[in-house]
Amino acid sequence: MATSTLYVSDEYLLKNPDWHVAASPWKAGEILKMLRRNHLKPQSLCDIGCGAGEILYILQQYIDDRCVFQGYDVAPRAIEMAKKRENDRLHVALGDFHTDDHATYDIILLIDVLQHIENCWSYLRDIHAQSSYKILQLPLDIAAFPVVSNKVIDYYKAAGHLHFFTKDVAFALLRHNGYEIVDWFYTVPPIDTTPWRTVRSNPLKIVRKVVRVLKRGVQRLPGLLCYRIAPDLAVRLFGGWRLMVLLR
Repeated sequence: MATSTLYVSDEYLLKNPDWHVAASPWKAGEILKMLRRNHLKPQSLCDIGCGAGEILYILQQYIDDRCVFQGYDVAPRAIEMAKKRENDRLHVALGDFHTDDHATYDIILLIDVLQHIENCWSYLRDIHAQSSYKILQLPLDIAAFPVVSNKVIDYYKAAGHLHFFTKDVAFALLRHNGYEIVDWFYTVPPIDTTPWRTVRSNPLKIVRKVVRVLKRGVQRLPGLLCYRIAPDLAVRLFGGWRLMVLLR
């Protein structure tokens, strides 16, 4: 995993106070969609870069009661948050998963993680034999509008992205490292992930949320309209989409 102090210090937490907990429901929903599309019923599942553990916690509500869940993260503050979600079938650990070369699972998750790993090529090779399947999601940062507007550098500064992908670049990387692409689809984050319950008691916050949603909705509308006609073109032009891939 990336050794940058962005993750092991409080720097990332200050920029992302909930460690993306609010985004976890839609991410978990896309993972469940992939599992159901491919009739997968794992008995063991590991989330590399589990953050606050919310994705695992949500998945546990929908996957077979016999399934065990394990999360790993290098960020101490994230694991502190994730520990609160532990139970008899869900456990988390501070550390880098690929140093535990004896651990094997039915499915390994790499959800918005690969772009943070310094040497993602060797990492993919190292963990290849440690699961039957892997489900990977990564942002498709390289698109015409983000590149022209120089927004890509923001992904590096604010989110710590070390690598940038298009769908074809990602597929080439995965195949080069010995993976078979079983299934894939595009995903797109909700316009706003702030729960209404966190703002409903404050009229000013409600107004700000409504304005934010409307503004982002207008900004996203051209891309969404294009996507209905030509998905690949919309993703390459407008950016904002992510790639969900099932690997074997």
